[in-house]
Amino acid sequence: MDRETLGQRIRALRIRQGVSQAQLAFPELSDSYISLIESDKRVPAPSVVDLLAVKLNCSATYLVSGVSEDVVDELRVTLDYAEIALRNGAAAEARARFAEVLANADAVALPEMLHQARWGHALALEAAGELEEAIAGLRALTEEASAEADLDHWARVHVALSRCLRERGDISAGVQAAEEALRHLIATGADSTDAAVHLGAALLAAFIERGDLVRARQLAVQLVERAERIGSARARTVAYWEAANVAQIRGEYEEGVALAERALLLAGDGEDPRDLDRLRVVYAGLLLRARPDQAMQARELLDRVRGEINAGSAGEIDVARCLTELARAETALGRPAEAVRLAEEALDLLGEAPRRVRAGALTVLGEACVRLGRRDRAVEVLTRAATCLEDMESSREAAQAWFDLAEVLAETGTQEPRMAAYRRALTCVGV
Repeated sequence: MDRETLGQRIRALRIRQGVSQAQLAFPELSDSYISLIESDKRVPAPSVVDLLAVKLNCSATYLVSGVSEDVVDELRVTLDYAEIALRNGAAAEARARFAEVLANADAVALPEMLHQARWGHALALEAAGELEEAIAGLRALTEEASAEADLDHWARVHVALSRCLRERGDISAGVQAAEEALRHLIATGADSTDAAVHLGAALLAAFIERGDLVRARQLAVQLVERAERIGSARARTVAYWEAANVAQIRGEYEEGVALAERALLLAGDGEDPRDLDRLRVVYAGLLLRARPDQAMQARELLDRVRGEINAGSAGEIDVARCLTELARAETALGRPAEAVRLAEEALDLLGEAPRRVRAGALTVLGEACVRLGRRDRAVEVLTRAATCLEDMESSREAAQAWFDLAEVLAETGTQEPRMAAYRRALTCVGV
């Protein structure tokens, strides 16, 4: 059934209350203007809608949407509950509550609430690991979002889309999503904004995962320069964080530690706890690589983060990253059996999807198995890690993984598989 128009609702309420057009108009408006509104020949400004709502003893929301205030309040409570569930890590509960709002017929008449529910539902799907559905929802949102209307939200939607595509293993599509969005901001003169820094960080992450370290390095320098020009603490935090990631992948661990420390110093009380925990995991990983003698300090930091993310809103990927770095710390501290347990726990969380974090957990598991003398198990998991990275277009990391596997095979005395692994490593780097 078609809903009443705004004009029809105003007319119905006026007649029900026994008020003439002239009486409703007086003294601010004219009766002819009221007549035009009621016949839907004029769309009143929001201030006029507010005025008429007061005169007709109803809410402005009801006049605009036709949805009663009781229903609006109920939907708002459900949305608030869904947001809290999402922040607290209850992804399934959040998804169900957002879906409840989306299924409500009245939500169609409340575009802002409907958009909030769709955005939250996509994030809840991502947190639950349902990436295909999350990507479909985010693609629809990017088509409707407007950088001119809300630049920050427009950027957040595109960043989320790029992130989900990368998590699914479609790194090229993740690059394209972030690159096109950033290009649009630059073309419209919005390149010196926090939104541009966040999009640049998403693109940088995609370059890293694809193994495109030359472009990643160039973009990292540009990102830091742009963030320092903007000057906001949030922009600089994001830029230093992503530059630290680039330094880590390039093997420039001390530089990475310094950048991560600058990011941590800038991260304030208003920082999203999830982002702060992710940054701490990156920092701990850099410490392990740059300063092996500080492995215990890194482990203690990771242990604190693990306690926070288990009680908070972290998704499976964040938990798996923390577990993987903890496993790396345990290996460095001479406890490979504990490293195996932690790496396997991370892999159980991630399933079989070709994700970079899964490849990282497999690599750490393989290293721990080598330490334990489990050569056959090490060969099996390192082969899976290298294949996973190759499938995800992470050519540089795949080459390193095949090389590491070849070294393990050299210790087992198996000549042909070792040479095959070396050949795969060379193929990955284009030789």
